[in-house]
Amino acid sequence: MSQSLRGRSDRTGLYTEAERLRRDATVWTLVQGVLAPLQFLVFLVSLGLVIRYLTTGLGYEIATLSIVVKTGFLFLIMVTGAIWEKVVFGQYLFAPAFFWEDVFSFAVIALHSVYIWALYTGSLAPVDLMILALAAYAAYIINAGQFLLKLRAARLQAEGAI
Repeated sequence: MSQSLRGRSDRTGLYTEAERLRRDATVWTLVQGVLAPLQFLVFLVSLGLVIRYLTTGLGYEIATLSIVVKTGFLFLIMVTGAIWEKVVFGQYLFAPAFFWEDVFSFAVIALHSVYIWALYTGSLAPVDLMILALAAYAAYIINAGQFLLKLRAARLQAEGAI
């Protein structure tokens, strides 16, 4: 039987024993563990700046810069997350354990990318750009929630609860 099929039959939770060992041994787990809260902090600051602009009309440039920085973090965490997934699960994206999180990540990336494109082309007015950013941020929150649920499942599995 191939290793991938054996790995599937050994799955009793989020990770097989071999996947858990690879997860714990790779530096990419630490990279993800550092980038995720940093991205969330950038998101919170940016959200505040976007709301400030929308409510007062002040600070368009800093709000725009914060969205670009947030988008940069998103792309960075997506690339490093794909590397992590390759190390742990043997494929860059859409490993069965993280399939739906990856699918929704692409929606998040698409919304952020449309924002960058609209900013670059000038195809949307400033207020419309900020509303698009809020839509991208709403999708990001949903996706972050998906990953937090997986983190919880991994902890429960490690404690033997699942």
